[in-house]
Amino acid sequence: MNRVELAFRTFFWIFFKKSFAEKIETFFEAPPQETLLEHKEPQKVEEKKARNDAIQILALLQREGRLIDFLKEPIDSYSDAQIGAAVRDVHRDCAAVLERVFDIQPLVDNDEGSCLTVVSGFDPEQFRLTGNVTGEPPYEGTVRHHGWRASKIELPLWNGNEESADIIAPVEVELP
Repeated sequence: MNRVELAFRTFFWIFFKKSFAEKIETFFEAPPQETLLEHKEPQKVEEKKARNDAIQILALLQREGRLIDFLKEPIDSYSDAQIGAAVRDVHRDCAAVLERVFDIQPLVDNDEGSCLTVVSGFDPEQFRLTGNVTGEPPYEGTVRHHGWRASKIELPLWNGNEESADIIAPVEVELP
């Protein structure tokens, strides 16, 4: 018997047979139980703790560019030449991470030092006005920094466990 026919027949049974109607009524009054409908609540799936995106970015910059090692290392005892040599590798590798994950692009095509007009209704998240800011837009000024925009965000999927969600870099142990 298909569901439409069953619904139609059930309607008339409920309408004409009081005892059947009383039985059906219990399905709507009582809390869900093991019944003919076998309605069961879906089992809750325990969600795995997600890793914070900021930790994920720091982990990438550390793993591929050793940025945290460089920033946490006291540099007073090194010469400028030694620091410069280290910075080249950190700069190159961290820039590659930023390019791959975010594809960072300038907000405006104007070169720094060029003239730019900021029109009325500008987005204050996109333009920060400095200097003598008076009156109403449009404002005419000099580009001091062209700003940056992430044209994509492609963080790699993290597959760790809850206990390691806040670990930026593991301990490295060399065995003999």
